[in-house]
Amino acid sequence: MKKRSLWYYRFGLLLLLLAAVLLWLWVPGVHHFINQSIAAFSSLDQRGVERFIQSYGAQAAVVSFFLMILQAIIAPLPAFLITFANASLFGAFWGGLLSWTSAMAGAALCFFIARILGREVVEKLTGKTVLRSMDGFFTRYGRHTILICRLLPFVPFDPISYAAGLTSIRFRHFFLATAVGQLPATIVYSWVGSLLTGGTFWFVTGLFTLFALTVVIFVAKQIYFERQKRKF
Repeated sequence: MKKRSLWYYRFGLLLLLLAAVLLWLWVPGVHHFINQSIAAFSSLDQRGVERFIQSYGAQAAVVSFFLMILQAIIAPLPAFLITFANASLFGAFWGGLLSWTSAMAGAALCFFIARILGREVVEKLTGKTVLRSMDGFFTRYGRHTILICRLLPFVPFDPISYAAGLTSIRFRHFFLATAVGQLPATIVYSWVGSLLTGGTFWFVTGLFTLFALTVVIFVAKQIYFERQKRKF
């Protein structure tokens, strides 16, 4: 990215950030929305997130979309709560589609924040230790890192997006790998989330299914890399 273009992007991003802060300070509706969103996340209560989204009625899907973007910027907030809530409110298919597209938007935003503002800002958002661990993935897996990490449920989603923005990877490659890699987890989480309305039996069944699929994905990844090593 050329230096002049980079400064333009930085200036534009800082203007957007300033506008967001002013809206939060001076517009009661925005202030209430952000504070309530953070409170719902902090409680780690899926039902609380669900009630919060549902309270916006016809705008519930739009609110969910922006919630996913908000959690992408504030990395410690758990995205799976939104995915579960979406599946419960909108069904496994439409809820999953909403979660998938909004997560893609959040990942793209993290990528560009990192690329425009640089490592120092990313370290403040994710923490130095987390970012260094993400660097380790890129060192180990190279150009396959995005796809692999998206397939592994235990790898944090947003720090990988930030870390990718600090590399030379092209955005279209990042976006495609994210789209493909996060799809299996979104399908599983959405399916499990849709079962959570069926009581304790379905909740336990869903958790065991999620655990089993996580193991399958991990084993598949290990087999894939063993085969890749043999080719070189």
